[in-house]
Amino acid sequence: MGPARRAAGAGRRQRRPGGTGDVTSRLRLRWVAVGVAAVLVALVAGLAFGPVSLSPVDVVTDLVHHLTGGAVPTGLSARDDAILTQLRLPRVVLGLLVGALLALSGGCYQGVFRNPLADPYLLGVAAGAGLGATTVIVLRPGSSVTAPLLIPLAAFVGALAAVAGTYLLGAAGSRFRSTVTLILAGVAIAAFCTAIQTYLLQAHSDTIQEVYSWLLGQLTTSGWHEVLMLLPYAVVTSVVVLSQRRALDVLSVGDEEAASLGLHPQRVRMILVLAATLGTAAAVAVSGLIGFVGIIVPHAVRLIAGSSYRIILPLSLLFGAAFLALADLLARTVQAPAEIPIGVVTAFFGAPFFIVVLRTTRRVGP
Repeated sequence: MGPARRAAGAGRRQRRPGGTGDVTSRLRLRWVAVGVAAVLVALVAGLAFGPVSLSPVDVVTDLVHHLTGGAVPTGLSARDDAILTQLRLPRVVLGLLVGALLALSGGCYQGVFRNPLADPYLLGVAAGAGLGATTVIVLRPGSSVTAPLLIPLAAFVGALAAVAGTYLLGAAGSRFRSTVTLILAGVAIAAFCTAIQTYLLQAHSDTIQEVYSWLLGQLTTSGWHEVLMLLPYAVVTSVVVLSQRRALDVLSVGDEEAASLGLHPQRVRMILVLAATLGTAAAVAVSGLIGFVGIIVPHAVRLIAGSSYRIILPLSLLFGAAFLALADLLARTVQAPAEIPIGVVTAFFGAPFFIVVLRTTRRVGP
């Protein structure tokens, strides 16, 4: 009996009342509840703390006040209410969406490429998206109205071209079984995109400050416009990726076994790569380059909740949202009233984590 058939048998056993499947389902629901709680804690903390601190209780009652149309009295003054609803709420919501997308995309890439080091940044996807967005920013085609609409599209095209280049380079003779080959291909593609990006900046020095701030990753200019722009991409990416989480588990046992169970491996991979790339490009377009979220969160989830993508992907979405909201809170409070680029904060935690993962992978990997 092959691994896939054993996995299918395990799936049937999980549906037996009172069996190990019920225990596993309860465990997954428990972790999902923990993830939802983490998102709520990050939301309230992000709204309450900053250069002007607000009471978490007042924050919650003010949100309920607005959601109920004023039925519940609020304890905040008009100034604090404006800080909460007009400045912090869109920023925190955007941080939650960007973190969820980056972590979900990272977990998806790891499953598709069967590589624990796959990440939107290490695969060159983010660099490709950055090149596409930078091209629109420096060349500013069209009016100020059309340019914001072109940035996500250009980022998606750049990200898609980058992941295709990494796919072709990394697949040469290895069929994605070599961690080193895939990562080196991603690094080469990212370096190539960065080189073109640098040339564009040198040729258009009047926009270099704007692009430089964007490259470091930032949520400082976020508003409801950016939230509404990102939301449809987040919904589409989440629905597509989460609907294929069982297929990722089947793919993990090998293409031949997956095909024997009726799965079309290449079609599933294409769908998942397109969805993850769309999500990454949309996140990069509104927030700039924020690295390491896509590798930290899925690995942490894998350590605490197991290796099944049925639980890794939804938990990555939840914990990724909470992680980036809390990272943004650190970015704007550590040196308040000045702000640290959020990409610096995630790199501070992500770089040591990546070294640990790399050493672990070298011991047990291909």
